[in-house]
Amino acid sequence: MRKAVKRAHVLIEVLCFIVIIGLSGCGEKASVADNSNHTLVLGFAQLGAESSWRIGNTKSITEAAKEAGIQLMYTEAEQKQENQIKNIRSFIAYRVDVIAFSPIVETGWENVLQEAKDAGIPVILTDRTIEGYEELYTCYIGSNFITEGKMAGEFLKKKFAYSKGPVNIVELVGTVGSSPAEERSKGFRQAIRDDPKFVIQTSISGDFMRSKGKEAMSKILKEYKDIDVLYSHNDAMTLGAIESIEKAGLVPGKDIVIISIDGEQEAIDALKAGKMNCVVECSPLLGPTLVDTVKKIMNGEEVPKAIYIEDSVFTEWDDLSDLPPRGY
Repeated sequence: MRKAVKRAHVLIEVLCFIVIIGLSGCGEKASVADNSNHTLVLGFAQLGAESSWRIGNTKSITEAAKEAGIQLMYTEAEQKQENQIKNIRSFIAYRVDVIAFSPIVETGWENVLQEAKDAGIPVILTDRTIEGYEELYTCYIGSNFITEGKMAGEFLKKKFAYSKGPVNIVELVGTVGSSPAEERSKGFRQAIRDDPKFVIQTSISGDFMRSKGKEAMSKILKEYKDIDVLYSHNDAMTLGAIESIEKAGLVPGKDIVIISIDGEQEAIDALKAGKMNCVVECSPLLGPTLVDTVKKIMNGEEVPKAIYIEDSVFTEWDDLSDLPPRGY
């Protein structure tokens, strides 16, 4: 209950930063070059608020926009693609200067992105990518998910360097069809594929949600009795899985080696407590980079097609005593 109240307070705090703009009229779109007093308007279509990571991501963007004097139109899609497409279309109707969004899944965006392009509105992908249609968006800002998967796999190889195997792995996958889920799986498999002792027994989606991660892990524990490793695509699912592992009478981090991705404060605390063995960072703090990129685009500057945020790896072998608070 306390966690739910705390998360609600954090979400309220985030929403307080958002500039609420009435959808009034759809006249000629102002040009920054034509009007030096023009306030940039950024439409940000967030996919939801499914985790502390996502709430931290929203807060970073709203704070950065406020600090830069950019008006922010903000929407949430509740993890539904149809809602996100509807929200993006509302930005097009309002004729915002730039649209940014975190695609819930990789496919199904062609029509709405073409509509934005036809309206002359640049589109920035944040946190997640889409499949193809690179000509319909300006750039991507976020992490390299394949690299994250590889970093998780590299830790596993070091952890079991002297084990003859087999090393039985279960995988909690994020939202099916999303770029983090697809690419974190791909990168992990690339890292371990040359060593036959690593065996992935099953992969089950937990949809990047704590409750579903808990349910999925409970199901896995009933079906598989010899689990050595849990590889989970995000901290929310991992933390839920730990609850199921403990309920089953097992010790997380010892009976089952646990590798997670994101780097939320609660995950780092679990790592320090020995309940996780490795946390691959995926920073949600994209706000400053997004705002800087928006300004460059509106000034007519060229920006890279992919702007990757540098991430770290935290392991059981590291001294984390001086690690600053995560902020999410």
